Amino acid sequence: MNSSGADDRSSQQQAETRLVTAGRDAKAQKGFVNPAVFRGSTVLYPSADDLHAHRAEYTYGRHGTPTTRALQDVLMKLEGPQCAGVGLAPSGLAAISTTLLAVLKAGDHLLVCDNVYRPSRNFCNGLLARYGVETSYYDPQIGAGIEKLFKPNTRAVLVEAPGSQSFEMPDIPAIAAVAHARDALVIDDNTWATPLYHRSLDQGVDISMQAGTKYIGGHSDIMFGTISANAKAWPIISENIRLLGVCAGPDDVYLALRGMRTLSVRLAQHYRSGLEMARWLAARPEVARVLHPALESDPGHAIWKRDFTGASGLFSIVLKPAPQQAVDAMLDTLTLFGMGYSWGGFESLAIPFDCDGYRTATKWSPGGPTLRLHIGLENVDDLKADLDRGFAALKAASS
Repeated sequence: MNSSGADDRSSQQQAETRLVTAGRDAKAQKGFVNPAVFRGSTVLYPSADDLHAHRAEYTYGRHGTPTTRALQDVLMKLEGPQCAGVGLAPSGLAAISTTLLAVLKAGDHLLVCDNVYRPSRNFCNGLLARYGVETSYYDPQIGAGIEKLFKPNTRAVLVEAPGSQSFEMPDIPAIAAVAHARDALVIDDNTWATPLYHRSLDQGVDISMQAGTKYIGGHSDIMFGTISANAKAWPIISENIRLLGVCAGPDDVYLALRGMRTLSVRLAQHYRSGLEMARWLAARPEVARVLHPALESDPGHAIWKRDFTGASGLFSIVLKPAPQQAVDAMLDTLTLFGMGYSWGGFESLAIPFDCDGYRTATKWSPGGPTLRLHIGLENVDDLKADLDRGFAALKAASS
């Protein structure tokens, strides 16, 4: 079959199949299922004429290898037909900073959701501010009302779907319609659902980023980021990647590619277990509220149901009022839920958080202590038993 026929057949395959088959060429790989890990900087040219013309499939290690190309092919097929290219970065934050530096310049204005990943906020308030870019924060549930916040120099809108601590769900199509009418780009942090469950480029987003450290890697052993862009945004993204020298290490690229092969089965388990745990927690007497868009009671549920095909294992809970030492006692009692940052690996995690100190457009007042949970791949009955012991410690320390 010719290449165009193969592409047509691939476009008709389901995402689970594309995750397994894309980026593989058994003939080029001498029969092996997986591509080799290419570690290298220098690429040799066969002749002086080729060197002068830069006539080579690969020109320099920083600009790509067969390993990076295989991963980019998988990501492009997962992102869908709106994706014109994918860049690879050494971390999720590097993907965010590279993107913002690509689309903004001194004198520009940026709109950012108030529930954004805190390191993204630090980058906007730090480096972008020093470079003369103004950032304004908006209520993540503003929808088309964002129109009133636009200025003549607004160049981009950053959304996060949902926010990685408080889980408000933005109306991305409504925000994109407003932004595009004013020739502004829409940038989405799509780490929570990945393009498997949320094809944001199909919903008007111009640039979709992920911390591949999380679900793409899936095993808490790499730092990695991706930048996917449509035809309008890809030229400026690809140019900026080259100008900044952004690239990911070969071993992390290989591990990310390996993680992509099992993403669908892992994420399905995180989704099932996470939703079961969220419903169990919603019925607990110690819990005032569960922040999970896939729950029918969540304010963002209708948008989630419209725009997403699944959810991940990350959500938060609001406890009923309790002293800090009681919450700490609960956390110290847990044995299956580790205390640590990041998420998306096979293990369950729990961390306390408080957004109040860094929100500026909205007020964070949940009414009790808050915990962010990542539900890993452990048995849910074991996880419930672990939390049950933690709640007993919470109650004892509150007396």
